[in-house]
Amino acid sequence: MRPLLLAASLVLLSVTSAVAQDRRPSHCISLVQNTPGLEVIPASYREPVPEYSVRISYIDHSMFLIQTEGGLSAVTDYNGFLGPTDLVPDVVTMNNAHSTHWTSLPDPQIPNVLEGWGTVDNPQDHHLDLGEMLVRNVHTDTRSYGGARENGNSIFVFEVAGLCVGHLGHLHHAPTDDQVAAIGRLDVVMAAVDGGLTLDLPTMIETLQRFRSSVVIPMHWFGRVNLDRFVEGMSEDFAVERVGGPSLEISLRSLPDRPTIMVLEPAFLPE
Repeated sequence: MRPLLLAASLVLLSVTSAVAQDRRPSHCISLVQNTPGLEVIPASYREPVPEYSVRISYIDHSMFLIQTEGGLSAVTDYNGFLGPTDLVPDVVTMNNAHSTHWTSLPDPQIPNVLEGWGTVDNPQDHHLDLGEMLVRNVHTDTRSYGGARENGNSIFVFEVAGLCVGHLGHLHHAPTDDQVAAIGRLDVVMAAVDGGLTLDLPTMIETLQRFRSSVVIPMHWFGRVNLDRFVEGMSEDFAVERVGGPSLEISLRSLPDRPTIMVLEPAFLPE
């Protein structure tokens, strides 16, 4: 009987392991020791991304282009217009709290269109493994007439080149402990800093201090006054660098040793 039980146990273990490995685990639910020396390199989105790096380009509002060394591209809060470019991203994410964060008519050539809004009964559960890039989401709620809209927003996390890059979307409340745990480590985070339509500024600052991301990229600022107010509120704990352009390139080994706000200037993608 014992040999039979042992054989059955081994078969069960094998099946269980195979099922568990169907979904590549996140490497962002861990700690990392940052190293100094973030290098900001102006570069065209048409140029190859350096080895072991990711390029992040601010397009407009809350849209960013994220590019990998191997040529994969993702666009956050895709609203249908990237500029006079023929680029077709491999994946786009959308949130529909406002029309500027989504489109009902995405380019049909885009192979992966990830909607960030769900309902109580039908939440979105994205875990898109493109090999060089893993894209996943964590739901948060949004405000709506008559109360909260559960699962109305998604924080999308892009795991690429060993980095954990987070886009907070149209965040309306401070993430809960469970949501923070599900998000995991964020080395780079794009955060809305308008201070009204999304989180109020003090709560957004507290949220970013909790994430302790190495790089914070402000978005959704609706003018220099809001941007400068956010930068001033963060400047005691964060270094500030105004890049002077729309793009930066980051690697895991070049993350700054002090948390840094990187101010990018939005620009639509040219031809």
